[in-house]
Amino acid sequence: MKLERSAGIILHPTSLPGPGGVGTLGNPARSFVDRLAIAKQRWWQILPLNPPGHGGSPYSATSAFAGNPILLDPHDFVARGWLTDADNKEFEAECEKFPHNRYEVDQVTTRKHRLLTTAAENWRAEGGAKNKEFNAFCDEHDHRWLDDFALYTALKDAHDGESWRAWPKELVRRDDDALKKVRDELSDAISTVKFLQWQFFEQWAALREYAAKQGVTFLGDLPIFVAMDSADAWANRRLFALQEDGSAEAVAGVPPDYFSETGQRWGNPLYDWDAVASEGYQWWIDRVQQVCRTVDLVRVDHFRGFESYWRIPADEETAINGRWEKGPGDEIFEAIREQLGAVPFIAEDLGIITDEVRELRDRQNLPGMKVLHFAFDGDPEHPFLPRNYPEHCVAYTGTHDNDTTMGWYHSIPEEERHRVRSYLSHPDKGILGALIGALWKSRAAMTIIPAQDLFGLGSEFRMNRPGMADENWNWRMTWEELNAEPIFQRLGQLTVDANRA
Repeated sequence: MKLERSAGIILHPTSLPGPGGVGTLGNPARSFVDRLAIAKQRWWQILPLNPPGHGGSPYSATSAFAGNPILLDPHDFVARGWLTDADNKEFEAECEKFPHNRYEVDQVTTRKHRLLTTAAENWRAEGGAKNKEFNAFCDEHDHRWLDDFALYTALKDAHDGESWRAWPKELVRRDDDALKKVRDELSDAISTVKFLQWQFFEQWAALREYAAKQGVTFLGDLPIFVAMDSADAWANRRLFALQEDGSAEAVAGVPPDYFSETGQRWGNPLYDWDAVASEGYQWWIDRVQQVCRTVDLVRVDHFRGFESYWRIPADEETAINGRWEKGPGDEIFEAIREQLGAVPFIAEDLGIITDEVRELRDRQNLPGMKVLHFAFDGDPEHPFLPRNYPEHCVAYTGTHDNDTTMGWYHSIPEEERHRVRSYLSHPDKGILGALIGALWKSRAAMTIIPAQDLFGLGSEFRMNRPGMADENWNWRMTWEELNAEPIFQRLGQLTVDANRA
């Protein structure tokens, strides 16, 4: 796949401003598209759109297929008669007490879930379950993921949010009679989940259409692993290294690297790649097809895991004592290509990368990633220095896992700051603009910055701190920042000057 020379900004939709305590796919999202167009940006990069588990991480989702209903725009439901204006204003008033630059994940989610449930009840009361578009959506998605996800979500709510591994044994085992019984008992809750999924993909399609008219396209994210507490693991246990009761001998993560001295013990279930292969990789093909319905370019998170993945014994508290095991390699990408054609993938090839991983990436002709923060160790040939970039790559100041660029610059040793200044021939004042300028003028086909770097924000506004379970995924842009058109115009001029418009 050949990338065109272009540029973009990382901003997850939860980080958009607006009432209701969290970003939505409504007017705030369209306003951000307008600013991207002013800034001559081709790409809006997002994190996974899937519904997050506890703590708000989209990389620990309850489904690898579903959309996050918290992003739904209630104003659209008001316009369609499923909510009253008073319903929505009461919800927004409840959320007004929360900081405008922070998403209080658990509290906002609880309140918005109540509002969305009201909308679903009103939709059902007017006979909405007979809607042809709704039923067509269910017919298309039920057998792949929707039916299992809706049942899983209804059961999880009925069990006060407990993991499926703590449910009654007959539900853990997915006993046919037990599942039939709870489907009848929880029919309204199941219907609510399906309604919200239908509406999520309707609203997302409308936003994507609006963006396309302004030349803005979406770069999405495909995590390699799924969460242990997910509909995917519960309903597809045959594809994972799990026992009938859901227990695992080993889990996923990464060994110590520049993100963490003890590595990262993610806790995701590992795939039984022989079982996945025996089904022709169909579950993975369906998953890739689903993400390709929502974005134009797909970043494969933790790409190296397809060559070799880190296996951590389940009783280990950190990721230090693990071992590498072979992944599916070329075979999975060939299976995907055979059914779906050439899928536009980017390989997230950061961390401990071996020659074997690079060879897999290059055989599949996938662009890799470069991160500017990691470039200044004193090696003039460092592959992350802008002057060393190949054309076939995507270059970042930092990603959602990094500190903001200003936070990073002020936290590194003076010796490293000196190397930054020397490389750029630039003093401390204005160093952020010089770093972005070096990125934009490099040979890299695509360049991307987090929205926080656009506004020069510090460490307290970073999106994620790998290895920390709490206080992540909650940064929000303010209206003042979104409406700061001169900032977007300056980026637009740089983008034109760098021939990326």
